[in-house]
Amino acid sequence: MYQRRQSGLKSPEIADIFLKDSWKRSEFFFPSSRLHSSSSSSSSSSRMAVSRGCLCCVKYLMFIFNLIFWLGGCGLFGVGVWLSFRQSDMSYLPLSFPSLSVANLLLIAGGVTMVTGFLGCLGALKEQRCLLMTFFVILLLLFLTEAALVLMLGLFHKELDQKAKEDLIEGMKDYDTNPHLKSSWDSMQKIFKCCGVSNHTDWYNRTTEGPPPESCCRDHTPPCHRWEEPCYEKAKAWVLDNITWVLGFGVCLGIVQILALAFSMLMYCQILRVEKYMD
Repeated sequence: MYQRRQSGLKSPEIADIFLKDSWKRSEFFFPSSRLHSSSSSSSSSSRMAVSRGCLCCVKYLMFIFNLIFWLGGCGLFGVGVWLSFRQSDMSYLPLSFPSLSVANLLLIAGGVTMVTGFLGCLGALKEQRCLLMTFFVILLLLFLTEAALVLMLGLFHKELDQKAKEDLIEGMKDYDTNPHLKSSWDSMQKIFKCCGVSNHTDWYNRTTEGPPPESCCRDHTPPCHRWEEPCYEKAKAWVLDNITWVLGFGVCLGIVQILALAFSMLMYCQILRVEKYMD
């Protein structure tokens, strides 16, 4: 009878009964083995949730800062356009002329800032590491270039002033032969109420001999009472008077750039961490 009952059970059924009985006993004596798998899965899911939450927070913070950065670039570009249109009559003067050089710098800086800010916003929304790293590298190069330009202007401002004056004096030689240059010089002297680069004697260096142009005169009735103020210093003073708020705006934009660099790298690391947990 025992042999018949034993032979009635197939070997797989015996193995299943033995395994189930062993598993129940192990759970009774070692309950921690039952909790280990569930606790590890719950801890990994909680870490995943925390990482996703941090990534979402950094994502929107970076988007906000890059939106401010992009708007700042629009502001710089707009000021550059305004300066260019305001000085369109003086556009044929050398580019080293103070107000023209400031306008060109604002146009370039504003355009690059707008493109970089748009790239940062796109990288934040798409959560793409390639876009974020590209944004970080471009923004870092832009920040270093701006810092180098400010440092050069501070260290070599005397040399730059001298070079700009020499370019202007050299350009005065073509006053009688270049109608566009003639119009630019006349407009500048009327706007700033000045005469010559340093004084009216600069006009005697022209290729064609003659007195200083009529735009140097205070009025059009003879005799000519010339303006005594030098045009270069008047233009430089105008730039310094109007650039204070631009410099303040530039400092604020630099702070936003530093924060955008920090948030882009933080978001890059968070995306790596989330991808690690997903794998």
